[in-house]
Amino acid sequence: MKEADRAWLDLDYKPKLPKNRSMGIAIIGAGEIVASCHLPAYRMGGLNVVGIFDLDKQRAQSLATAFGLSRAYGTLEELLEDPDVKVVDIAIPAKAQPDIARLAARAGKHILCQKPLAETYAEAAAIERACREHGVKGAVNQQMRWSPGIRASHTIMQRGWLGEPLQATISVNVKQEFANWGWLREMPTLEVMYHSIHYLDSIRFLFGTPEYIYADGARFPGQQTVGETRTMLHLKFPGEARALIHDNHNHIAGEEDWHATFRFEGTQGIIKGTNGSLYNYPIGREDTLQFHSKLIHRDYWFTPQLHGKWFPDAFLGTMGELLRAIEEEREPENSVADNLETMQLVFAAYRSMQENRPVTLQEIAQEETDSLC
Repeated sequence: MKEADRAWLDLDYKPKLPKNRSMGIAIIGAGEIVASCHLPAYRMGGLNVVGIFDLDKQRAQSLATAFGLSRAYGTLEELLEDPDVKVVDIAIPAKAQPDIARLAARAGKHILCQKPLAETYAEAAAIERACREHGVKGAVNQQMRWSPGIRASHTIMQRGWLGEPLQATISVNVKQEFANWGWLREMPTLEVMYHSIHYLDSIRFLFGTPEYIYADGARFPGQQTVGETRTMLHLKFPGEARALIHDNHNHIAGEEDWHATFRFEGTQGIIKGTNGSLYNYPIGREDTLQFHSKLIHRDYWFTPQLHGKWFPDAFLGTMGELLRAIEEEREPENSVADNLETMQLVFAAYRSMQENRPVTLQEIAQEETDSLC
């Protein structure tokens, strides 16, 4: 392969890590996602996880033993008072996250929050204020931004190979039993809040922040959960750019017909690919990607091979970015402040469903501003 050809395929998509990997990380929460994604990813990157806390002490001790952590904290206070802990990874449901995040910020710990940041926009904004008031870095684990297909697409777009971005489309048709998580069964805001939030954030990452969202959510006959499990989301950006998210978690045929695809189009090029983690879930497979750019060749499709997938590889991206931001004394790309715009999209989507109209992000943000006056 010629050196020039290699440049088209080197898409700079892998997570970047800090020079100093010794910063102490402690995890609050010892659930399934911590065992299958957080801890494996941090071990992959050689990060320094010093301990873990969970209300289920036996579960915390089990994970500490399995991953060679030196401490399973007996109380939350013990974790927050530990001088070896510089960063707290808060891996708990959104309902409990705002209070824990504010306690961690008050203790001077940098924080990585989970998505969704909170169950209300006011609580999400309060986390951002706490980070500012206590001078700590706050980031959000919107890790799909670091999935190989999305991060590689970002590189292609940043290099200008797509020309002017015009259309983003994400289509997902799989079978996922949200009822397997007991705390999600009675959640009235389900699919967008806990799944398509990733697609909204990824499209924001690639295309910028939209003006409004027009959303529709639906259930499936006989489903065991209260909230929506099928959604269609339309986003309008300034100018001619648009986005569409179509997500169905009730696929009735076998896995061979599942799909999870993305497509990004511009005036000069097209990117198309698959989100491998949603095939053969939870095992998954590596992402795929193809791209065409008239600025490079008028009819050739490049097919770089991507290594890694959303789970668990991308989890190293979110924590790695927070650690780099601390090291470089800057705001992280996935900051809590940035994530407020993703949360505005989420809450605007639910208002759109309720009122059957487009809802602007400013409408959600302005309500919080008014409440503080």
